[in-house]
Order: sequence, then C-alpha cells, then structure tokens
Amino acid sequence: MDIDRKKLDTIIRKNGGESSRILAIYQDIQKEYRHLPQEAVRYVCGKLDIPVVKGYEVATFYKSLSLKPKGKHSVCVCLGTACHLKGGPSILEAFERELKIKKDGTTEDGVFTLESVNCLGACALAPLVRVDGNDFGKSSPVTIKKIINEFKHGA
Repeated sequence: MDIDRKKLDTIIRKNGGESSRILAIYQDIQKEYRHLPQEAVRYVCGKLDIPVVKGYEVATFYKSLSLKPKGKHSVCVCLGTACHLKGGPSILEAFERELKIKKDGTTEDGVFTLESVNCLGACALAPLVRVDGNDFGKSSPVTIKKIINEFKHGA
C-alpha cells in the first residue's frame, strides 16, 4: 500500500511532533487508512526518532489499533456476562455465517470487520451489537440480516 507522506507529516505536526503523542498519531493514521499500515509505522518512527520496535510495541499493544486493513463498517458483538447469557455467542455465529468471515476477519469486499469484546457496558440492552458506534440492543440472530443490510446499503 502506498502511503501519502505529506498526509502523515500533517498528522504528525497536528499532534505536536512529539514521541509521547505516538498513540494519537497512530489513531489519526488509522482513521485515514482504516488500519495502521506498516510503512506508516516505520515512517512515523523515523520522524519521531524512536526505534521501530518501540513503534510496533505501541501498535500491537492497543486493541483499538490494527495492522490489518479493517472494513468500512466495524461490527462488534458483546460477549460480556449478560450478553453471553442472553445469546451473544449465537449472534456472533450468525454474523459469521451471514458475512462469511470469522471473528476478527474482514469481508472480501472490505465492507465489514467482525469483532467481539468482553463488555460494552450496556448490560440492560443485552445482547448488544455495536456497528460504527450505533447500538442495537436486544439483538437476535433474526435481526442480523437487517443490521447488515442497513449498513451495506447506506447507513
């Protein structure tokens, strides 16, 4: 993947050009590219004068950062205790079937990335699915197609 070094320079400047701001820089880069390209990690490390291994430590430590390209839409299924007890695992399986990917995968067309988390902090809505920050509470395997279609066709 080709990265735009001018764009990276702008992001670095916007964040003060300090090595202590590497997480914020990475987050802004990920917003731009829907992942953190390895070429960008190396470039940022060079500009901030930090060892590349340190840059990768940050990039791989935070779950919110991804070195693999993510889909246009992020689907997150909660598997916390309340969601688990109310069918979270079957909802995850339904998404895997409908999207034809496994958890932590991205559809071939790059539209969806499927993830799970231990808790989204909205237990009263269990089981909960979050797509691009939009919550779908009391979900069921039957509602999965509706959620997918809503985002595939324009949400």
